[in-house]
Amino acid sequence: MSLSTITALSPLDGRYAPKLAALRPIMSEHGYMHRRVQVEVAWFITLSDAGFAEFKPLTTGARAYLLGLVKNFSEADAAAIKEIEKTTNHDVKAVEYWIKSKFEARPELEKASEFVHFACTSEDINNTSHALQLRSGRDQVVLPGLDRIVLKLREMAHAFAEVPMLSRTHGQTASPTTVGKEMANVVMRLQTACDRIASVKIMGKMNGAVGNYNAHLSAWPDFDWEAFSKKVIETPEPLGLGLTFQPYSIQIEPHDYMAELFDAVARANTILIDLSRDIWGYVSLGYFKQRLKAGEIGSSTMPHKVNPIDFENAEGNLGLANALLKHLSEKLPISRWQRDLTDSTVLRNMGVALGYATLAYASLLTGLNKLEINEEALAEDLDASWEVLAEPIQTVMRRFGVQGAYEKLKEVTRGKTVTAEALHGLIQSLEIPQAEKDRLLAMTPGSYVGKAAELARRV
Repeated sequence: MSLSTITALSPLDGRYAPKLAALRPIMSEHGYMHRRVQVEVAWFITLSDAGFAEFKPLTTGARAYLLGLVKNFSEADAAAIKEIEKTTNHDVKAVEYWIKSKFEARPELEKASEFVHFACTSEDINNTSHALQLRSGRDQVVLPGLDRIVLKLREMAHAFAEVPMLSRTHGQTASPTTVGKEMANVVMRLQTACDRIASVKIMGKMNGAVGNYNAHLSAWPDFDWEAFSKKVIETPEPLGLGLTFQPYSIQIEPHDYMAELFDAVARANTILIDLSRDIWGYVSLGYFKQRLKAGEIGSSTMPHKVNPIDFENAEGNLGLANALLKHLSEKLPISRWQRDLTDSTVLRNMGVALGYATLAYASLLTGLNKLEINEEALAEDLDASWEVLAEPIQTVMRRFGVQGAYEKLKEVTRGKTVTAEALHGLIQSLEIPQAEKDRLLAMTPGSYVGKAAELARRV
């Protein structure tokens, strides 16, 4: 059976493949190989500038050629490395051999070929490659996907800032809010979550087999290898990697920053699960209608249905993403003694976790863009819920010292159908200033929204 979008085992590479085009070049094995080549080239070029008599500084032409291997890395190059791996059965060694193969007929580079992967352990290349992948995946795909949702929700918060909506605490009618304020709540939560994702320092180490520069010092005992390693890791691209230097490690970088990053993404996803469920409920209540798309079918037997499938799809894929992100954050910081390989196969699934998240963000944004507010349904719901004004009435009563204010309103409203007439009769009987009576009599469920509109416009 040939591999295609129909035969792919994962829906990310099958049914949903077109929606993940931006993530695939970064988090795929091709992306991993690309970053390995980048790390090896950066280490090699910087070594030539270290002042060693045995490795003179590379010429401008040689540097440009090497950087071109990174810039122009192709699927054919990745396939060539995989072909070499069939012999080596070692993926990093295959990258080293591929780079050396590119030195043929270039005497300057052929002479220096033994400085490719010099003093490095495979994990020096792998951890920095993963870091580069994660930084690109975060900055180019994950955060932009979340930002688009934030922008849409902020737009809704402002547009619907003054549209009143009945709240439901514990599923029961409660003090009204506005549609815009409910969107604003999510904007603020999600923006905070995005800030946390963006603030995680992406780290890398290049310190040898067990983190002590053993091999490095055996070659040049008096050279400051720690400073050199830091230079390679922290120098901006393309000559360096532009990461944050990790000074202490065993063979592997501890992966604590990865756990922090994955937990931060999972927190954003949890907020969006909450949003997806709430919007699903508002669609069910009729607060929102969904814009129709020609040709779409909601049910194979019920022609009238317009299902909230985008929010359901988002919720399901956010759950899958979080399940993987949780495992990654719990497992990756753990390694037996100086090294075990349990992290290696797990790390190859980073793209899967971020893929489900990316897919969910796209579905959620599609759903939000389909929504049309139904002010008539919102108004009808409010008009059928006059009991929510028991709160302001008893609060004003308490202001003026009316004894048992809460209990009196509880007796009149709890578990009962409350009408405007009944509440107005109660208000007229109160021993409070007439101006306060008039203010309460003018109040409706739709006008009792506090600072909701102002708060919605503020985000």
